[in-house]
Amino acid sequence: MKILFAKEVSIIAISSLLVVGCQTSDSSESDSAENEATSTSPASEESSEQTSESHTHETNTGHDHEHDHNQADHEHNHSHADNEEAQQIYDGYFEDSQVEDRPLSDWEGDWQSVYPYLQDGTLDEVFTYKADNEGDMTAEEYKEYYHEGYQTETDRIVIKENTVTFYNNGEEFSGEYVYDGYEILTYDAGNRGVRYIFELTEETEGVPSYIQFSDHSIFPNEANHYHLYWGDDREALLDEVTNWPTYYPSEMDGDDISHEMIAH
Repeated sequence: MKILFAKEVSIIAISSLLVVGCQTSDSSESDSAENEATSTSPASEESSEQTSESHTHETNTGHDHEHDHNQADHEHNHSHADNEEAQQIYDGYFEDSQVEDRPLSDWEGDWQSVYPYLQDGTLDEVFTYKADNEGDMTAEEYKEYYHEGYQTETDRIVIKENTVTFYNNGEEFSGEYVYDGYEILTYDAGNRGVRYIFELTEETEGVPSYIQFSDHSIFPNEANHYHLYWGDDREALLDEVTNWPTYYPSEMDGDDISHEMIAH
C-alpha cells in the first residue's frame, strides 16, 4: 500500500509539471508573437508610430492638453502683440523711454541708392499701389514726392566697422565716424522719428562731418534699409525732411526692392 501511494503521488506531481510546462510554453509563444507584431516592416512601423502617437494623445490628461492649448494661445497673442507694437514703432508712434542708443554696426554692409530705380520706372508699381491703397495722392504725385525724397548723387555706400565710404559718380571718399547720440523728431503729421547721429573723427576731403540714420527702428537692430542725411551742420540736418536718400542692400535688384516697399 505504501508503494502504491507513492506511485500515485509521483504520477500527480509529474502531471502538474506537465501542465505548468504547457502554460510556460504557451506564454512564451504568446510573447514571441507579440514581439513579432511590434517588429514589423517599415510600412508597418509608420502605422505603429501613428497608433502610438494617437494613443499617447488619448492618454494625456485633460489638464495637460489644456496647458498646451493655453500655451499656444499665449504665444500667438504675444507674437501678435509684438507685431502690433513693431508696426506702431515703424509708423512713428512710440514712447521716449523705448528709444535706445545704437552702434554703427547696425548699418554695416554694402548699400545701393533706390533713386536709379525711380528714374528708370522700376518703382512705378510702388506708386500705383500707394495711390490705390492709401488714396492721398495719385501715382504721379507719389512719384514726384519720392523723386525729391530719393534724389542723390551718392549711388552706393559701404559701411565697415567705423569706416563709411561714399561712392559719388564713380569716385569714392572714406571717413571714420563715432557715435554722437540720437535726436527724436516730431513731424507735422503727428508721428515721430529718431535720427541716429555719427560724427566724422578727422576732417577728410569729400566726406561730410555728420551722417544721420533713420530706418524706422528705435533700438539696436540690424537695418534692412535706411534713409540717410549728411552734411557739415548737425542742427541744420535735423530740419531736413524733404530729401532723404534711401538705401537697400546692394545684392537686391529693383524688383526685390519694389516688392519690399509694397510689403511695408
